[in-house]
Amino acid sequence: MLKGWSPLHLILVSKLRAIEPHFSRRSIRRRNRGRKMDTPAAAIDLDAGDHLSPPRVLDENGFPFLPFSSSDEEEGAAGEEAVVADGHLLGSPAVAGTSGFAADFYSGGTDWSCLVEGSDALKVEVEDRGNDCSGERKKTLVQRNLFQMWGIGKPSSSAQGSQSRALVPSIKRRRRAVEDAPLVGEGDPVSQRRGSNGEGSDRRRACPFYKKIPGTRFTVDAFRYGLIDGCSAYFLSHFHHDHYGGLSKKWTHGTIYCSPLTARLVQMCLSVNSSYICPLELDTEHAIEGVKVTLLEANHCPGAVLIHFRLADGRCYLHTGDFRASKLMQSHAVLSNKRVNILFLDTTYCNPNYRFPPKEDVVDFIVRISQDSMRKQPRTLIVVGAYSIGKENVYLAIAQALRVQIYANAPRRRVLETFNWPELSKRLCTSAESSPLHVLPISFLRHDNLDQYLKKYGQLFTSILAFRPTGWTYSKMAGGHQLDLIKPSMKGSVRIYGVPYSEHSSFTELRDFVQFLRPERIIPTVNVSSAASRERMQAYFREWLKP
Repeated sequence: MLKGWSPLHLILVSKLRAIEPHFSRRSIRRRNRGRKMDTPAAAIDLDAGDHLSPPRVLDENGFPFLPFSSSDEEEGAAGEEAVVADGHLLGSPAVAGTSGFAADFYSGGTDWSCLVEGSDALKVEVEDRGNDCSGERKKTLVQRNLFQMWGIGKPSSSAQGSQSRALVPSIKRRRRAVEDAPLVGEGDPVSQRRGSNGEGSDRRRACPFYKKIPGTRFTVDAFRYGLIDGCSAYFLSHFHHDHYGGLSKKWTHGTIYCSPLTARLVQMCLSVNSSYICPLELDTEHAIEGVKVTLLEANHCPGAVLIHFRLADGRCYLHTGDFRASKLMQSHAVLSNKRVNILFLDTTYCNPNYRFPPKEDVVDFIVRISQDSMRKQPRTLIVVGAYSIGKENVYLAIAQALRVQIYANAPRRRVLETFNWPELSKRLCTSAESSPLHVLPISFLRHDNLDQYLKKYGQLFTSILAFRPTGWTYSKMAGGHQLDLIKPSMKGSVRIYGVPYSEHSSFTELRDFVQFLRPERIIPTVNVSSAASRERMQAYFREWLKP
Protein backbone atom coordinates (compact mmCIF):
# COMPACT_ATOMS: atom_id res chain seq x y z
CA MET A 1 0.00 0.00 0.00
CA LEU A 2 1.27 3.49 -0.83
CA LYS A 3 2.61 5.38 2.17
CA GLY A 4 -0.01 7.72 3.66
CA TRP A 5 -2.86 6.32 1.51
CA SER A 6 -5.78 4.75 3.35
CA PRO A 7 -7.83 1.93 1.77
CA LEU A 8 -10.63 4.46 1.28
CA HIS A 9 -8.33 6.69 -0.79
CA LEU A 10 -7.44 3.75 -3.03
CA ILE A 11 -11.11 2.80 -3.48
CA LEU A 12 -11.89 6.38 -4.41
CA VAL A 13 -9.14 6.53 -7.01
CA SER A 14 -10.28 3.25 -8.56
CA LYS A 15 -13.88 4.51 -8.81
CA LEU A 16 -12.75 7.76 -10.43
CA ARG A 17 -10.74 5.82 -13.01
CA ALA A 18 -13.65 3.48 -13.67
CA ILE A 19 -16.08 6.26 -14.51
CA GLU A 20 -13.65 8.53 -16.33
CA PRO A 21 -14.71 7.27 -19.81
CA HIS A 22 -18.34 7.83 -18.85
CA PHE A 23 -17.64 11.54 -18.33
CA SER A 24 -15.60 12.06 -21.49
CA ARG A 25 -16.70 14.97 -23.70
CA ARG A 26 -17.43 12.66 -26.62
CA SER A 27 -19.54 10.17 -24.63
CA ILE A 28 -21.55 12.92 -22.92
CA ARG A 29 -22.22 14.74 -26.19
CA ARG A 30 -23.16 11.47 -27.89
CA ARG A 31 -25.72 10.70 -25.18
CA ASN A 32 -27.11 14.22 -25.24
CA ARG A 33 -27.25 14.62 -29.02
CA GLY A 34 -30.81 15.45 -30.04
CA ARG A 35 -32.05 15.95 -26.49
CA LYS A 36 -33.86 19.04 -25.33
CA MET A 37 -31.65 21.41 -23.51
CA ASP A 38 -33.73 21.04 -20.37
CA THR A 39 -31.29 18.20 -19.75
CA PRO A 40 -27.92 19.75 -20.67
CA ALA A 41 -24.63 17.94 -20.90
CA ALA A 42 -22.38 18.06 -17.90
CA ALA A 43 -19.31 20.30 -17.94
CA ILE A 44 -16.05 18.40 -17.53
CA ASP A 45 -13.48 21.18 -17.63
CA LEU A 46 -11.11 20.12 -14.85
CA ASP A 47 -8.20 22.39 -15.58
CA ALA A 48 -9.48 25.60 -17.13
CA GLY A 49 -10.10 28.63 -14.94
CA ASP A 50 -13.41 28.98 -13.18
CA HIS A 51 -14.34 32.20 -14.98
CA LEU A 52 -14.25 33.68 -18.46
CA SER A 53 -15.13 37.20 -19.46
CA PRO A 54 -18.62 37.28 -20.99
CA PRO A 55 -18.69 37.52 -24.79
CA ARG A 56 -19.96 40.84 -26.09
CA VAL A 57 -20.30 39.60 -29.68
CA LEU A 58 -23.55 37.66 -30.09
CA ASP A 59 -25.06 35.79 -32.98
CA GLU A 60 -28.57 36.48 -34.25
CA ASN A 61 -30.07 34.02 -31.78
CA GLY A 62 -28.56 35.92 -28.86
CA PHE A 63 -26.00 33.19 -28.21
CA PRO A 64 -22.28 33.91 -27.82
CA PHE A 65 -20.82 34.04 -31.32
CA LEU A 66 -18.72 31.04 -32.30
CA PRO A 67 -16.84 30.45 -35.55
CA PHE A 68 -18.79 27.76 -37.39
CA SER A 69 -17.59 24.90 -39.50
CA SER A 70 -19.23 21.72 -40.71
CA SER A 71 -16.85 19.69 -38.60
CA ASP A 72 -18.51 20.94 -35.40
CA GLU A 73 -21.39 18.52 -35.75
CA GLU A 74 -19.32 15.63 -37.04
CA GLU A 75 -16.99 15.86 -34.08
CA GLY A 76 -19.75 16.45 -31.56
CA ALA A 77 -18.88 20.14 -31.38
CA ALA A 78 -15.55 19.31 -29.75
CA GLY A 79 -13.82 22.07 -27.87
CA GLU A 80 -11.71 23.49 -30.63
CA GLU A 81 -14.05 26.48 -31.02
CA ALA A 82 -12.51 29.83 -30.26
CA VAL A 83 -14.49 32.08 -27.95
CA VAL A 84 -14.97 35.75 -28.64
CA ALA A 85 -14.58 37.86 -25.54
CA ASP A 86 -14.26 41.64 -25.34
CA GLY A 87 -13.97 41.70 -29.10
CA HIS A 88 -10.93 39.40 -29.21
CA LEU A 89 -10.56 35.72 -30.01
CA LEU A 90 -9.50 33.56 -27.13
CA GLY A 91 -7.35 30.87 -28.62
CA SER A 92 -5.40 29.64 -25.66
CA PRO A 93 -5.38 25.90 -25.05
CA ALA A 94 -6.80 26.44 -21.60
CA VAL A 95 -9.97 27.75 -23.18
CA ALA A 96 -10.30 26.15 -26.56
CA GLY A 97 -8.71 22.80 -25.95
CA THR A 98 -10.56 21.48 -22.92
CA SER A 99 -14.24 21.52 -23.79
CA GLY A 100 -16.65 23.08 -26.27
CA PHE A 101 -17.89 26.49 -25.19
CA ALA A 102 -21.49 25.59 -26.06
CA ALA A 103 -21.43 22.53 -23.79
CA ASP A 104 -19.93 24.50 -20.89
CA PHE A 105 -22.30 27.38 -21.55
CA TYR A 106 -25.38 25.20 -21.12
CA SER A 107 -24.11 23.00 -18.34
CA GLY A 108 -23.31 26.12 -16.34
CA GLY A 109 -26.79 27.44 -17.08
CA THR A 110 -25.36 30.93 -17.51
CA ASP A 111 -27.82 33.79 -17.24
CA TRP A 112 -27.94 35.51 -20.64
CA SER A 113 -31.43 36.98 -20.23
CA CYS A 114 -30.00 40.45 -20.77
CA LEU A 115 -28.55 39.77 -24.19
CA VAL A 116 -30.95 42.10 -25.95
CA GLU A 117 -28.92 44.48 -28.07
CA GLY A 118 -27.74 47.52 -26.13
CA SER A 119 -28.27 46.01 -22.70
CA ASP A 120 -25.65 46.75 -20.05
CA ALA A 121 -27.32 44.62 -17.39
CA LEU A 122 -24.90 41.72 -17.68
CA LYS A 123 -24.77 39.53 -14.66
CA VAL A 124 -22.38 40.84 -12.04
CA GLU A 125 -20.77 38.29 -9.83
CA VAL A 126 -18.70 39.08 -6.77
CA GLU A 127 -15.63 36.99 -6.15
CA ASP A 128 -14.32 36.80 -2.67
CA ARG A 129 -10.56 36.59 -3.02
CA GLY A 130 -9.58 38.11 0.30
CA ASN A 131 -7.04 40.94 0.23
CA ASP A 132 -6.15 40.34 -3.42
CA CYS A 133 -9.41 41.69 -4.81
CA SER A 134 -10.85 43.72 -1.95
CA GLY A 135 -14.38 42.79 -2.95
CA GLU A 136 -13.87 43.87 -6.57
CA ARG A 137 -16.89 43.30 -8.81
CA LYS A 138 -16.32 41.51 -12.11
CA LYS A 139 -18.56 40.58 -15.03
CA THR A 140 -17.94 36.89 -15.36
CA LEU A 141 -19.17 33.76 -17.05
CA VAL A 142 -19.13 30.86 -14.61
CA GLN A 143 -17.57 27.68 -15.98
CA ARG A 144 -17.55 25.16 -13.19
CA ASN A 145 -15.05 22.38 -13.06
CA LEU A 146 -16.20 18.82 -12.49
CA PHE A 147 -15.92 18.93 -8.70
CA GLN A 148 -17.97 22.13 -8.54
CA MET A 149 -20.62 20.56 -10.79
CA TRP A 150 -20.90 17.84 -8.13
CA GLY A 151 -21.28 20.50 -5.45
CA ILE A 152 -18.01 19.74 -3.63
CA GLY A 153 -14.63 21.37 -3.35
CA LYS A 154 -11.66 20.04 -5.26
CA PRO A 155 -9.93 17.78 -2.72
CA SER A 156 -6.49 18.75 -1.54
CA SER A 157 -3.59 16.37 -1.17
CA SER A 158 -4.21 16.37 2.57
CA ALA A 159 -7.87 15.41 2.30
CA GLN A 160 -9.12 13.37 5.22
CA GLY A 161 -10.84 10.01 4.94
CA SER A 162 -14.18 11.58 5.83
CA GLN A 163 -13.90 13.87 2.78
CA SER A 164 -13.24 10.85 0.59
CA ARG A 165 -16.28 9.09 1.97
CA ALA A 166 -18.44 12.12 1.16
CA LEU A 167 -17.16 12.19 -2.42
CA VAL A 168 -18.11 8.66 -3.45
CA PRO A 169 -21.92 9.00 -3.25
CA SER A 170 -21.72 12.38 -4.99
CA ILE A 171 -20.02 10.71 -7.95
CA LYS A 172 -22.72 8.05 -8.13
CA ARG A 173 -25.49 10.61 -7.99
CA ARG A 174 -23.85 12.77 -10.65
CA ARG A 175 -23.46 9.75 -12.92
CA ARG A 176 -27.17 9.00 -12.70
CA ALA A 177 -28.00 12.62 -13.49
CA VAL A 178 -25.78 12.66 -16.59
CA GLU A 179 -27.48 9.50 -17.85
CA ASP A 180 -30.72 11.46 -17.37
CA ALA A 181 -33.12 8.70 -16.48
CA PRO A 182 -36.16 10.73 -15.39
CA LEU A 183 -38.40 9.37 -12.67
CA VAL A 184 -41.80 9.68 -14.33
CA GLY A 185 -44.27 11.50 -12.13
CA GLU A 186 -41.73 12.11 -9.40
CA GLY A 187 -40.00 15.24 -10.65
CA ASP A 188 -36.47 15.84 -11.80
CA PRO A 189 -33.73 13.56 -10.35
CA VAL A 190 -31.35 16.49 -9.89
CA SER A 191 -34.01 18.50 -8.08
CA GLN A 192 -34.83 15.53 -5.88
CA ARG A 193 -31.22 15.07 -4.94
CA ARG A 194 -30.78 18.60 -3.69
CA GLY A 195 -34.36 19.12 -2.52
CA SER A 196 -36.87 21.54 -3.96
CA ASN A 197 -36.68 24.10 -1.19
CA GLY A 198 -33.12 25.16 -1.66
CA GLU A 199 -31.28 22.42 0.23
CA GLY A 200 -27.87 21.93 -1.35
CA SER A 201 -28.13 25.31 -3.07
CA ASP A 202 -24.37 25.31 -3.64
CA ARG A 203 -24.97 22.59 -6.25
CA ARG A 204 -27.96 24.25 -7.93
CA ARG A 205 -27.70 24.92 -11.64
CA ALA A 206 -28.41 28.45 -12.80
CA CYS A 207 -31.42 29.04 -15.03
CA PRO A 208 -30.57 29.34 -18.77
CA PHE A 209 -31.34 32.66 -20.41
CA TYR A 210 -33.88 31.25 -22.87
CA LYS A 211 -36.19 30.36 -19.97
CA LYS A 212 -36.32 33.97 -18.77
CA ILE A 213 -38.54 36.67 -20.25
CA PRO A 214 -36.52 39.90 -20.76
CA GLY A 215 -37.71 42.98 -18.92
CA THR A 216 -39.75 40.92 -16.44
CA ARG A 217 -39.31 38.79 -13.35
CA PHE A 218 -40.84 35.79 -15.17
CA THR A 219 -39.50 32.39 -16.18
CA VAL A 220 -41.10 29.67 -18.33
CA ASP A 221 -40.73 25.93 -17.63
CA ALA A 222 -37.77 26.51 -15.30
CA PHE A 223 -38.77 24.53 -12.21
CA ARG A 224 -35.78 22.20 -12.14
CA TYR A 225 -33.54 25.15 -11.19
CA GLY A 226 -35.18 25.64 -7.80
CA LEU A 227 -35.35 29.16 -6.41
CA ILE A 228 -34.27 31.52 -9.22
CA ASP A 229 -32.80 34.86 -8.20
CA GLY A 230 -35.00 37.74 -9.31
CA CYS A 231 -37.91 35.49 -10.37
CA SER A 232 -41.32 36.22 -8.88
CA ALA A 233 -43.59 34.32 -11.31
CA TYR A 234 -43.06 30.81 -12.68
CA PHE A 235 -45.02 29.93 -15.83
CA LEU A 236 -45.72 26.32 -16.87
CA SER A 237 -46.60 25.74 -20.53
CA HIS A 238 -47.94 22.17 -20.11
CA PHE A 239 -47.82 19.02 -18.03
CA HIS A 240 -44.98 17.03 -19.56
CA HIS A 241 -42.07 15.99 -17.37
CA ASP A 242 -39.39 17.81 -19.34
CA HIS A 243 -41.27 21.04 -18.59
CA TYR A 244 -42.60 20.57 -15.05
CA GLY A 245 -39.56 18.62 -13.77
CA GLY A 246 -38.55 19.99 -10.36
CA LEU A 247 -42.07 20.60 -9.09
CA SER A 248 -43.12 18.66 -6.00
CA LYS A 249 -45.21 19.04 -2.88
CA LYS A 250 -42.26 20.92 -1.33
CA TRP A 251 -42.51 23.77 -3.85
CA THR A 252 -42.50 27.16 -2.08
CA HIS A 253 -40.47 29.36 -4.45
CA GLY A 254 -43.27 31.37 -6.02
CA THR A 255 -46.59 31.42 -7.84
CA ILE A 256 -47.07 28.96 -10.71
CA TYR A 257 -49.14 30.32 -13.60
CA CYS A 258 -50.64 27.84 -16.07
CA SER A 259 -53.88 26.76 -17.74
CA PRO A 260 -56.74 25.47 -15.55
CA LEU A 261 -56.26 21.88 -16.76
CA THR A 262 -52.53 21.96 -16.10
CA ALA A 263 -53.25 23.43 -12.67
CA ARG A 264 -55.48 20.46 -11.81
CA LEU A 265 -52.79 18.01 -12.93
CA VAL A 266 -50.04 19.79 -10.97
CA GLN A 267 -52.10 19.61 -7.81
CA MET A 268 -53.42 16.08 -8.31
CA CYS A 269 -50.27 14.34 -9.59
CA LEU A 270 -47.52 16.32 -7.85
CA SER A 271 -49.36 17.39 -4.68
CA VAL A 272 -48.19 20.99 -5.06
CA ASN A 273 -49.79 23.28 -2.50
CA SER A 274 -52.79 24.95 -4.17
CA SER A 275 -51.83 28.32 -2.66
CA TYR A 276 -48.89 28.40 -5.10
CA ILE A 277 -50.98 27.57 -8.19
CA CYS A 278 -52.76 30.29 -10.17
CA PRO A 279 -54.76 29.01 -13.16
CA LEU A 280 -55.30 31.50 -15.99
CA GLU A 281 -58.21 31.21 -18.40
CA LEU A 282 -57.24 30.96 -22.07
CA ASP A 283 -57.92 33.78 -24.55
CA THR A 284 -58.17 36.30 -21.71
CA GLU A 285 -55.72 39.09 -20.95
CA HIS A 286 -54.39 38.93 -17.38
CA ALA A 287 -52.39 41.70 -15.65
CA ILE A 288 -49.43 40.24 -13.72
CA GLU A 289 -46.89 42.66 -12.22
CA GLY A 290 -47.69 45.29 -14.84
CA VAL A 291 -47.36 42.82 -17.74
CA LYS A 292 -50.37 41.76 -19.84
CA VAL A 293 -50.30 37.96 -20.19
CA THR A 294 -52.51 35.92 -22.53
CA LEU A 295 -52.59 32.12 -22.83
CA LEU A 296 -53.47 30.61 -26.21
CA GLU A 297 -54.23 27.02 -27.24
CA ALA A 298 -50.95 25.31 -28.24
CA ASN A 299 -52.43 22.32 -30.12
CA HIS A 300 -49.95 20.07 -28.30
CA CYS A 301 -51.42 18.07 -25.41
CA PRO A 302 -54.46 18.86 -23.23
CA GLY A 303 -53.78 22.01 -21.22
CA ALA A 304 -50.75 23.11 -23.29
CA VAL A 305 -50.57 26.82 -24.05
CA LEU A 306 -48.65 29.48 -25.91
CA ILE A 307 -47.79 32.35 -23.55
CA HIS A 308 -47.97 35.92 -24.89
CA PHE A 309 -46.40 38.71 -22.84
CA ARG A 310 -47.06 42.42 -23.53
CA LEU A 311 -44.86 44.73 -21.47
CA ALA A 312 -45.76 48.24 -20.34
CA ASP A 313 -43.45 49.77 -22.96
CA GLY A 314 -45.28 47.91 -25.75
CA ARG A 315 -42.76 45.16 -26.38
CA CYS A 316 -44.33 41.75 -27.04
CA TYR A 317 -42.82 38.32 -26.48
CA LEU A 318 -44.31 34.94 -27.39
CA HIS A 319 -43.16 31.69 -25.77
CA THR A 320 -44.53 28.67 -27.61
CA GLY A 321 -43.64 26.00 -25.04
CA ASP A 322 -44.28 22.87 -27.12
CA PHE A 323 -46.81 23.42 -29.89
CA ARG A 324 -48.18 22.25 -33.24
CA ALA A 325 -48.63 25.36 -35.37
CA SER A 326 -51.93 25.66 -37.22
CA LYS A 327 -53.74 28.17 -39.42
CA LEU A 328 -56.27 28.69 -36.64
CA MET A 329 -53.59 30.35 -34.50
CA GLN A 330 -53.18 33.05 -37.13
CA SER A 331 -56.74 34.23 -36.53
CA HIS A 332 -56.12 35.15 -32.90
CA ALA A 333 -56.21 38.91 -32.37
CA VAL A 334 -53.25 38.88 -29.96
CA LEU A 335 -51.00 37.48 -32.69
CA SER A 336 -52.42 39.25 -35.71
CA ASN A 337 -52.72 42.79 -34.31
CA LYS A 338 -49.38 43.26 -32.59
CA ARG A 339 -45.90 42.43 -33.81
CA VAL A 340 -43.89 39.96 -31.74
CA ASN A 341 -40.46 41.34 -30.80
CA ILE A 342 -38.99 38.05 -29.58
CA LEU A 343 -40.30 34.58 -30.39
CA PHE A 344 -39.18 31.72 -28.13
CA LEU A 345 -39.75 28.89 -30.59
CA ASP A 346 -40.20 25.14 -30.13
CA THR A 347 -37.67 23.88 -32.71
CA THR A 348 -38.03 20.14 -32.04
CA TYR A 349 -38.46 19.43 -35.77
CA CYS A 350 -36.65 22.42 -37.26
CA ASN A 351 -35.16 20.19 -39.93
CA PRO A 352 -36.38 19.93 -43.56
CA ASN A 353 -36.38 16.13 -43.26
CA TYR A 354 -39.44 16.40 -41.02
CA ARG A 355 -42.34 17.38 -43.26
CA PHE A 356 -44.90 14.96 -41.86
CA PRO A 357 -48.57 15.19 -42.79
CA PRO A 358 -51.36 16.89 -40.81
CA LYS A 359 -52.59 15.11 -37.69
CA GLU A 360 -56.02 14.59 -39.19
CA ASP A 361 -54.59 12.63 -42.14
CA VAL A 362 -52.57 10.40 -39.83
CA VAL A 363 -55.59 9.70 -37.62
CA ASP A 364 -57.63 8.75 -40.70
CA PHE A 365 -54.86 6.33 -41.73
CA ILE A 366 -54.77 4.74 -38.26
CA VAL A 367 -58.55 4.33 -38.20
CA ARG A 368 -58.55 2.73 -41.65
CA ILE A 369 -55.85 0.21 -40.69
CA SER A 370 -57.75 -0.62 -37.49
CA GLN A 371 -61.02 -1.18 -39.31
CA ASP A 372 -59.39 -3.41 -41.92
CA SER A 373 -57.71 -5.50 -39.23
CA MET A 374 -60.90 -5.98 -37.23
CA ARG A 375 -62.78 -6.95 -40.37
CA LYS A 376 -60.21 -9.61 -41.26
CA GLN A 377 -59.56 -10.80 -37.70
CA PRO A 378 -62.22 -9.81 -35.14
CA ARG A 379 -60.08 -11.11 -32.25
CA THR A 380 -57.39 -8.47 -32.79
CA LEU A 381 -56.30 -6.42 -29.79
CA ILE A 382 -55.50 -2.83 -30.79
CA VAL A 383 -52.88 -1.06 -28.67
CA VAL A 384 -52.05 2.66 -28.83
CA GLY A 385 -48.88 3.99 -27.23
CA ALA A 386 -49.17 7.29 -25.38
CA TYR A 387 -47.37 9.53 -22.92
CA SER A 388 -48.84 10.45 -19.52
CA ILE A 389 -51.00 12.93 -21.44
CA GLY A 390 -51.19 13.38 -25.20
CA LYS A 391 -52.30 11.23 -28.19
CA GLU A 392 -55.89 11.14 -26.88
CA ASN A 393 -57.29 12.06 -30.31
CA VAL A 394 -55.73 8.90 -31.76
CA TYR A 395 -57.38 6.32 -29.50
CA LEU A 396 -60.62 8.29 -29.22
CA ALA A 397 -60.96 8.27 -33.03
CA ILE A 398 -60.41 4.48 -33.10
CA ALA A 399 -62.97 3.97 -30.34
CA GLN A 400 -65.57 6.08 -32.14
CA ALA A 401 -64.98 4.37 -35.49
CA LEU A 402 -65.13 0.83 -34.03
CA ARG A 403 -67.80 1.72 -31.45
CA VAL A 404 -65.80 0.22 -28.58
CA GLN A 405 -64.66 1.30 -25.13
CA ILE A 406 -61.11 2.37 -24.23
CA TYR A 407 -59.20 0.47 -21.57
CA ALA A 408 -56.53 2.34 -19.60
CA ASN A 409 -55.11 1.54 -16.18
CA ALA A 410 -56.37 3.34 -13.08
CA PRO A 411 -53.67 6.07 -12.90
CA ARG A 412 -54.19 7.00 -16.56
CA ARG A 413 -57.98 7.01 -16.17
CA ARG A 414 -57.63 9.31 -13.18
CA VAL A 415 -55.63 11.76 -15.30
CA LEU A 416 -57.97 11.53 -18.30
CA GLU A 417 -61.03 12.20 -16.17
CA THR A 418 -59.57 15.58 -15.10
CA PHE A 419 -59.83 16.80 -18.70
CA ASN A 420 -63.60 17.39 -18.48
CA TRP A 421 -63.82 15.87 -21.97
CA PRO A 422 -67.23 14.12 -22.12
CA GLU A 423 -66.62 12.27 -25.41
CA LEU A 424 -63.48 10.72 -23.93
CA SER A 425 -64.71 10.11 -20.39
CA LYS A 426 -67.77 8.13 -21.48
CA ARG A 427 -65.58 5.76 -23.51
CA LEU A 428 -63.26 4.78 -20.65
CA CYS A 429 -63.66 1.35 -19.05
CA THR A 430 -62.08 -0.36 -16.08
CA SER A 431 -61.84 -3.92 -17.41
CA ALA A 432 -59.14 -4.92 -19.91
CA GLU A 433 -61.22 -7.92 -20.97
CA SER A 434 -64.20 -5.79 -21.98
CA SER A 435 -62.49 -3.81 -24.74
CA PRO A 436 -60.30 -4.61 -27.78
CA LEU A 437 -58.65 -1.17 -27.51
CA HIS A 438 -55.95 -0.66 -24.88
CA VAL A 439 -53.77 2.38 -24.13
CA LEU A 440 -50.24 1.60 -22.91
CA PRO A 441 -47.07 3.66 -22.33
CA ILE A 442 -45.41 4.35 -25.67
CA SER A 443 -42.09 3.05 -24.33
CA PHE A 444 -43.74 -0.34 -23.70
CA LEU A 445 -44.48 -0.92 -27.39
CA ARG A 446 -41.78 -3.47 -28.23
CA HIS A 447 -42.32 -6.91 -29.70
CA ASP A 448 -41.18 -8.84 -26.64
CA ASN A 449 -43.38 -6.79 -24.29
CA LEU A 450 -46.44 -7.00 -26.51
CA ASP A 451 -45.96 -10.73 -27.03
CA GLN A 452 -46.12 -11.23 -23.25
CA TYR A 453 -49.09 -8.88 -23.06
CA LEU A 454 -50.93 -10.94 -25.68
CA LYS A 455 -50.32 -14.14 -23.70
CA LYS A 456 -51.97 -12.50 -20.71
CA TYR A 457 -55.20 -12.15 -22.70
CA GLY A 458 -54.72 -15.13 -25.00
CA GLN A 459 -58.19 -16.51 -24.39
CA LEU A 460 -59.75 -13.34 -25.82
CA PHE A 461 -57.33 -12.15 -28.53
CA THR A 462 -55.18 -13.91 -31.12
CA SER A 463 -53.06 -10.99 -32.37
CA ILE A 464 -52.00 -7.43 -31.55
CA LEU A 465 -52.09 -4.39 -33.81
CA ALA A 466 -50.08 -1.59 -32.17
CA PHE A 467 -49.49 2.05 -33.11
CA ARG A 468 -46.55 4.20 -32.02
CA PRO A 469 -47.78 7.74 -32.85
CA THR A 470 -44.77 10.06 -32.81
CA GLY A 471 -43.01 12.35 -35.25
CA TRP A 472 -39.73 10.54 -34.65
CA THR A 473 -41.10 7.55 -36.57
CA TYR A 474 -41.28 9.70 -39.70
CA SER A 475 -39.60 8.01 -42.65
CA LYS A 476 -38.50 9.65 -45.87
CA MET A 477 -39.07 6.24 -47.46
CA ALA A 478 -42.78 6.89 -46.96
CA GLY A 479 -42.56 10.16 -48.83
CA GLY A 480 -43.97 12.13 -45.94
CA HIS A 481 -47.59 12.42 -47.03
CA GLN A 482 -47.77 8.96 -48.67
CA LEU A 483 -49.01 7.21 -45.55
CA ASP A 484 -50.03 4.07 -47.39
CA LEU A 485 -46.36 3.28 -47.96
CA ILE A 486 -45.80 2.82 -44.22
CA LYS A 487 -45.16 -0.84 -43.42
CA PRO A 488 -45.53 -2.40 -39.97
CA SER A 489 -42.84 -4.19 -38.05
CA MET A 490 -44.06 -7.78 -37.74
CA LYS A 491 -42.99 -10.57 -35.40
CA GLY A 492 -45.21 -13.52 -34.64
CA SER A 493 -48.70 -12.34 -33.86
CA VAL A 494 -47.65 -8.73 -33.19
CA ARG A 495 -47.69 -5.89 -35.73
CA ILE A 496 -46.34 -2.44 -34.77
CA TYR A 497 -46.96 0.61 -36.94
CA GLY A 498 -44.76 3.65 -36.44
CA VAL A 499 -46.95 6.53 -37.62
CA PRO A 500 -45.88 10.20 -37.98
CA TYR A 501 -48.52 11.60 -35.65
CA SER A 502 -46.78 14.47 -33.90
CA GLU A 503 -47.91 17.08 -31.44
CA HIS A 504 -44.95 19.28 -32.40
CA SER A 505 -44.78 21.50 -35.49
CA SER A 506 -43.31 20.07 -38.67
CA PHE A 507 -40.61 21.97 -40.52
CA THR A 508 -43.09 23.49 -42.99
CA GLU A 509 -45.50 24.43 -40.19
CA LEU A 510 -42.70 26.21 -38.35
CA ARG A 511 -41.86 28.10 -41.55
CA ASP A 512 -45.47 29.17 -42.09
CA PHE A 513 -45.86 30.25 -38.47
CA VAL A 514 -42.67 32.33 -38.52
CA GLN A 515 -43.60 33.93 -41.84
CA PHE A 516 -46.99 34.86 -40.41
CA LEU A 517 -45.58 36.39 -37.20
CA ARG A 518 -42.43 37.90 -38.74
CA PRO A 519 -40.81 38.44 -35.31
CA GLU A 520 -37.84 40.73 -34.90
CA ARG A 521 -35.85 37.96 -33.27
CA ILE A 522 -36.18 34.20 -32.79
CA ILE A 523 -34.72 32.26 -29.89
CA PRO A 524 -34.86 28.47 -30.44
CA THR A 525 -35.51 26.45 -27.30
CA VAL A 526 -34.74 22.92 -28.59
CA ASN A 527 -31.65 21.40 -30.28
CA VAL A 528 -29.42 24.32 -29.30
CA SER A 529 -26.53 22.34 -27.81
CA SER A 530 -23.97 23.18 -30.52
CA ALA A 531 -22.97 26.15 -32.63
CA ALA A 532 -23.52 24.04 -35.75
CA SER A 533 -27.14 23.34 -34.86
CA ARG A 534 -27.88 26.94 -33.92
CA GLU A 535 -26.32 28.33 -37.08
CA ARG A 536 -28.24 25.85 -39.22
CA MET A 537 -31.54 26.91 -37.65
CA GLN A 538 -30.62 30.57 -37.94
CA ALA A 539 -30.04 30.09 -41.67
CA TYR A 540 -33.59 28.75 -41.95
CA PHE A 541 -34.94 31.72 -40.02
CA ARG A 542 -33.12 34.19 -42.28
CA GLU A 543 -34.52 32.46 -45.35
CA TRP A 544 -38.06 32.45 -43.97
CA LEU A 545 -37.96 36.15 -43.08
CA LYS A 546 -36.64 37.45 -46.38
CA PRO A 547 -38.74 40.38 -47.66
